[in-house]
Amino acid sequence: MRLSDFDYHLPPELIAQHPAAERDQSRLMVIDRRRQSVEHRHFHEISQYFNAGDMLALNDSRVIHARLNGVIESSGRRAEVLLLKRMEDGAWEALVKPGRRLMPGSRVTVAGIKPGVEGDMTVSILSAGEGGLRSVSLGGNVLPDGYGSMPLPPYIHARLDDDERYQTVYSRPEGSAAAPTAGLHFTAGLLDGLKSKGVNTSFVTLHVGLDTFRPVRAEDPSMHHIHTEYGLVSRDTADLINDTHSRGKRVVAVGTTSVRLIEAASLEGRAGPFEGQVGLFILPGYRFQVTDAMVTNFHLPKSTLLMMVSAFAGREFILDCYEVAKKEGYRFFSFGDAMLII
Repeated sequence: MRLSDFDYHLPPELIAQHPAAERDQSRLMVIDRRRQSVEHRHFHEISQYFNAGDMLALNDSRVIHARLNGVIESSGRRAEVLLLKRMEDGAWEALVKPGRRLMPGSRVTVAGIKPGVEGDMTVSILSAGEGGLRSVSLGGNVLPDGYGSMPLPPYIHARLDDDERYQTVYSRPEGSAAAPTAGLHFTAGLLDGLKSKGVNTSFVTLHVGLDTFRPVRAEDPSMHHIHTEYGLVSRDTADLINDTHSRGKRVVAVGTTSVRLIEAASLEGRAGPFEGQVGLFILPGYRFQVTDAMVTNFHLPKSTLLMMVSAFAGREFILDCYEVAKKEGYRFFSFGDAMLII
């Protein structure tokens, strides 16, 4: 298995710069692993592929305004601090630019960006890691409202007029540095319709962190170091997963984050309650424990997320589906269209 096995060419014009006008109006590619078949639908039609007793597992993590733009106190040069996650000691793990200028002892002054926010916030660099990673302090360690902006991925260049379009409609606990984007397609009405059909819904929490931003560089993907992210699966959710399977129904995970979490919480085909850091890296050859179907977006070349869906549906089949998506004009990445893998 080589990194190049997960590469593909994507014309830049297929990278979605804006969310769909309505969340559930995005396109939906339905791929059947057993039949090796492809259907072209729209997301609001997804309920047709669910049966009473099936279960949806959705990641309810909410994105924080994690991108801080300021000036380096010693030089006046511009700097960016992207908060990734809060550490146990109260400091934050962050990516910084320019990394060579932001070494331990440096301070970045960040001005408020919302009306009525007075005073500056100081970000202090505590320690340095590899690849621009830093441990930073925000003074009180809690990110004050009004200083940070929404951390859109670097391939999105258009302005986002409504920050809520980069949040799922069911997001609750704050903690992610990027949205669990497969969930962006769901509306409250669509979820209500699934519920009325007898589909059970349960929420898990995984705070999305560094591996959304960091590409795989190791030529042997199994040598890639995946960073941990905080995850929570309640006892009730674990019991519902197990009960769903006991009745011969399917567990459908919404997004690779939900897959990674419920798989990490499972052993020998049964889920259990879980709270802690998730370090599971799913590559082809992995035997899935509890995930029967998956809702996901189209992922970047050579990414850990593409490797996961390749493990679930087969690398060659997935890459063939990506070629079909390109020919059919599907929109890719965070604000793009979706895929249902059954």
